[in-house]
Amino acid sequence: MGILLELFWTFARIGLFTFGGGYAMIALIEHACVEQKGWITHDEMMDVTVIAESTPGPIAINCATFVGYKQRGLAGAVVATVGMVLPSFCIILLISRFLDNFLEIPWIAHAFLGIKIAVGLLILDAGLKMVKKMQKKPLPRLIMASAFAAMLLINCFALRLSSIALMLVAGAVSLALFLATKKTGRRAAEK
Repeated sequence: MGILLELFWTFARIGLFTFGGGYAMIALIEHACVEQKGWITHDEMMDVTVIAESTPGPIAINCATFVGYKQRGLAGAVVATVGMVLPSFCIILLISRFLDNFLEIPWIAHAFLGIKIAVGLLILDAGLKMVKKMQKKPLPRLIMASAFAAMLLINCFALRLSSIALMLVAGAVSLALFLATKKTGRRAAEK
């Protein structure tokens, strides 16, 4: 029962104090689940981030569900997911009930301008941590650099291409290269 409560409170704190959606939460989830609690490894965090991005639903909720499931099965998944969702749900419910023109309040509007900058920094921090801990092999770095350059060009030229399509292409290239090196390795071993 203790771990379920700990899962709930850990993800409730992340859900309550993080603005900007799932990408902004990745750094906090990694800090809490990998560095502080040791519930998952950094490699598992990278894997779950990629998988959570590729599956339906918000990335932070998918990450919370994975961590909860890894710790205590279905009950852990439910508790972690509820912990992540409940604070945001309650805040949005209160805002919608009592404040008709919430963002038209001057101090709220100014606060959200500052929050936008903080969210960008949290996303940048999560990305930099993943790059630093990525394999030092040239192929993963080349794929990452190519995907980054492609996304930058897509954004600069306002092209309509989904980041999911780019991820699928990167995954297909990685798989093709893996299979090609595996065949080359087999041929070398046979000689």
